[in-house]
Amino acid sequence: MVSLGVGTMAGVRSDVIGFSAAVRAVAEEARRMGLVVPGFRSPPRLAGADRTIRWSAGEPIVAVRVRGRPFADVVADIVEGVLVANGARGRVQWQARRRLLAAVEREVVRAA
Repeated sequence: MVSLGVGTMAGVRSDVIGFSAAVRAVAEEARRMGLVVPGFRSPPRLAGADRTIRWSAGEPIVAVRVRGRPFADVVADIVEGVLVANGARGRVQWQARRRLLAAVEREVVRAA
């Protein structure tokens, strides 16, 4: 189990650990929903961007800036990256967003 708490773990910043845990939670739920799970990386290559998405060999790659940002904003960008990669719109987008955010919330509660 990965802690989402404050501090460091073996020299790794907690924001990076939190990012990894959030990506895993979102990816697992997205797979259960039958959605394409993009690759994730940090930071974006584009200077000043909080989130970017690109396609490499037909596969989506979402890059999210983690450092210096609230965890909730990072999670929102992870979720939005999945939604954009899947072209989710309307009611499907709304329902998927709720489920993906709930998956991260469950992980945070479990790790607490």
